[in-house]
Amino acid sequence: MTTNTRFPFENIELPLEERVTDLVSRFTLEEKIESMVQYQPEIERLGVKAYKHGTEAAHGMAWLGEATTFPQPIGLGCTWNPVLLKEIGSVIGDEARVYFQRNPAINGLTLWAPTVDMERDPRWGRTEEAYGEDPKLTGELTASLVQGIQGDHPLYFKAVATLKHFIGNNNEINRGSCSASIDPRNMKEYYQAAFKPAFVKGGAHSMMTSYNSVNGTPTILHEDVNKVVKEEWGMNGFIVSDAGDLLGIVNDHKYYDSYKDAVAHSIKAGIDSITDDKEKSCAAIREALEEGLLTEQDLDKALINTFRIRFRLGEFDPADQNPYANMPESKLCAPEHGELSLQAARESIVLLKNENNALPLNKEKLNSVAVIGPLADVVYRDWYSGSLPYKVTPLDGVKSKLEGKTVTYSSGNDRVILKSAANGGAIGAAADNDGRLQAGGAEAVGETFEVTDWGWGSCTLESKASGKLLTSADDVNIAAAANEAFGWYVKEVFKLDAQEDNQFTIRTWNGKLVTAPNGGADSLVVAEGNTIGPNELFTKDVVIDGIAEAVAAAKAAETAIVIVGNNPLINGKEEIDRPGLDLAASQNELISAVYAANPNTVVVVIGSYPFTLNEVNAQIPAIIYLSHAGQELGNALADVLFGDYSPAGRLNMTWYKSEEQLTDLMDYDILKGKRTYLYFDGEPLYPFGHGLSYGSFRYSGFVIANNATSMEGEVTVKLEVTNEASVKADEVVQLYVRTEGSRVQRPLKKLVGFTRISLLPGETKNVQLIVPAEELAMWDVTRGRFCLEAAEYTFTAGGSSADAKVSASIRIDGETIPARDLSLQTSAENYDDYANVYLDESKEGGTCVRLSQPDGWIKFADIDWSNGSSTMEARVSGGSNGGELTIRTGSATGAVVGACRVSPSGEQQWQSVSISLSGAGNDNNLVISLSGTVKLSFFQIH
Repeated sequence: MTTNTRFPFENIELPLEERVTDLVSRFTLEEKIESMVQYQPEIERLGVKAYKHGTEAAHGMAWLGEATTFPQPIGLGCTWNPVLLKEIGSVIGDEARVYFQRNPAINGLTLWAPTVDMERDPRWGRTEEAYGEDPKLTGELTASLVQGIQGDHPLYFKAVATLKHFIGNNNEINRGSCSASIDPRNMKEYYQAAFKPAFVKGGAHSMMTSYNSVNGTPTILHEDVNKVVKEEWGMNGFIVSDAGDLLGIVNDHKYYDSYKDAVAHSIKAGIDSITDDKEKSCAAIREALEEGLLTEQDLDKALINTFRIRFRLGEFDPADQNPYANMPESKLCAPEHGELSLQAARESIVLLKNENNALPLNKEKLNSVAVIGPLADVVYRDWYSGSLPYKVTPLDGVKSKLEGKTVTYSSGNDRVILKSAANGGAIGAAADNDGRLQAGGAEAVGETFEVTDWGWGSCTLESKASGKLLTSADDVNIAAAANEAFGWYVKEVFKLDAQEDNQFTIRTWNGKLVTAPNGGADSLVVAEGNTIGPNELFTKDVVIDGIAEAVAAAKAAETAIVIVGNNPLINGKEEIDRPGLDLAASQNELISAVYAANPNTVVVVIGSYPFTLNEVNAQIPAIIYLSHAGQELGNALADVLFGDYSPAGRLNMTWYKSEEQLTDLMDYDILKGKRTYLYFDGEPLYPFGHGLSYGSFRYSGFVIANNATSMEGEVTVKLEVTNEASVKADEVVQLYVRTEGSRVQRPLKKLVGFTRISLLPGETKNVQLIVPAEELAMWDVTRGRFCLEAAEYTFTAGGSSADAKVSASIRIDGETIPARDLSLQTSAENYDDYANVYLDESKEGGTCVRLSQPDGWIKFADIDWSNGSSTMEARVSGGSNGGELTIRTGSATGAVVGACRVSPSGEQQWQSVSISLSGAGNDNNLVISLSGTVKLSFFQIH
């Protein structure tokens, strides 16, 4: 091996760390500054090429051109198949390499995927981007996807996965300025538990912080980026800030007054790559260096982290050393990648209901089918999709199964002619070459538009003459010029608001009125004001009644397949949380009308998130759910509808009956809020893990071997599963645990193992699931660590969280958590119970408790008073108005044993107070009540 190199960093025989350190040491200070941002510059004298961090790859390469597209991550989560996810990751890595080779300066190999955020609320606008509500399922799937993306070579990466978004990111409203209140148990057992496997097991080497704050601290500054991700989990890669977020600390969070403070503290907190305005970011770094807020060594540390990854991507080594170099162009959209997309789409399909075996349909006996609905003949892409190389719609898929048979189609949408109320002129009668719409005279024949109602007032209008969607793309003119509803701002959305006398107004995506100036003599434009006059009023003639057409098609067919759902760019996306959980009211109306016309009706829901399908579930015999599943959607759906593939998708989220079963969108406490299947004690529409099959499975031989007496042990579960049906089918074996005798409230059930198996008719397979003891542990707030409790653990296995086919209990001789010793400094956030408080930041360090509404309190249970109970020393802030601390025994209404008035002091002015206690030791529970603007950081009692 030759070592004839100019610099040590070029010598492939040297240790990697030595090479990286040598390279960074040769950068000038200015080169270091400019290399801290997303677009790292070329340094020609050292042979360093220009490089970009961050290429979107949520379910296939995005925004670069055509690429193999897989189901949305919410759909991939429904496969419950880590093996499949690794294969998908490998395809994404292959295609990333092809695009990188085409333009290495722009198409980087650090891929912003997967999204690991916990989906404790289905109203989140980005639900489509993540893998569900359970940390075990999410952790296993994302770990496998990461392994596939990065490859199996011990040194070189195919590409690098950047996990999104650390942490507590499950709302879009005010995401850049809000703060999620997350106590230690929720954080450790739930939110961080989802991220850990992708690092520890999957080997992820990059991560992105989220826009929000947690407990008052912007996550870009959160101590756990260094303390947990880099140190505890051993992530030896780099951390990237989300787009615009570093400057957002100043602009949105108002956390610092200057960019120099923002950049200095972010880099010290673990940010290695800044995704923000280059000029402002670099200027801030220079200023921070000049004032001593940053040192050159701080930059070196960050750059070693980013360039270590570039070395492992093979940039500085001969191509013949790197097995991923020279990826063939034929790998992009390769036929075998399309086959994997089809497999993934099939495996993601969930059979929600199948009364009286309404499915599968018999393609041999069936002679006529009506395919109906607004999603029946489309395949949508979402914001993070690539350009699909081809599309197979549900209608295409059904037709391919029923070649030579009668297949009719109706979207169920009305087709209308719009008219100006000012003069009755038909809209579109004289559209110009740019598609701008004009109104002709009353006698003119106008353009026909198909109106799709997406619910909550959002509609799209498609010109039947051109196939283009109406758009306000330039925010001035209204034109039938868009190929699809797409964009950061979806300007193809219009709101038709009813007025008197069957008239209506048309408003754009951002609420602006549409007007027909001069009585409709000119093109339709966006009005400058908000005054409704004759030129802002419209009427419509219904050319085709969509529901009547659909009903006629259903009546004439043996079976009707109604396909409904959402458009992934409308009513819920990045920056927009969902207005509700229902299907569009018009879709429910369509389903009911078709079912009344033909009881042999099947409903297919294609959606980016769970829905409240109460009415549909009550009346329709067979219901299927799948996400927007990419290029092979139609073929996969048809395979399931007609029995060529037995569905085995399982829900990765609880499907609720009503939003009333959820607490506030900003309630991140899944324990007290009874969120997700882990703590939800109501009746769901469909439980977590639910999904039916054309197979029928018998569980037997359930045996548990317990070797878990410490955190290093494990529990091994063995069982047998038999397919008693006459068809080949997959089963998803799910293992849950419930703990009895814990010091604290534990989950009603918790997923601790799963596997997807394929069984021939009559076949039996042995299944073994190993549960590491750490997955049975809970976070002990009294000692600040995980603990395997001495308790009874009941394990159940079955086909869903509500389907316990077999069950057995064991006793684990773990730890008994000792009584609390409040003579030790105790953080207020480590309470056992609370009401009307939330967690905020103490800028002295750590977290504090403050009121969210009056009568707030925190409770500490199971106290050992042997070290004293006469005086409480507390660290408090009076805030802007001051208030009181009141100490009670037993409960929030118990006897007062001490109190203290705290004077106003400013938001982050902290002081120590001493409170005399009388009778505190008479009860082993202590409650601290707060009033006014008082904040409590920590205390101790002696």
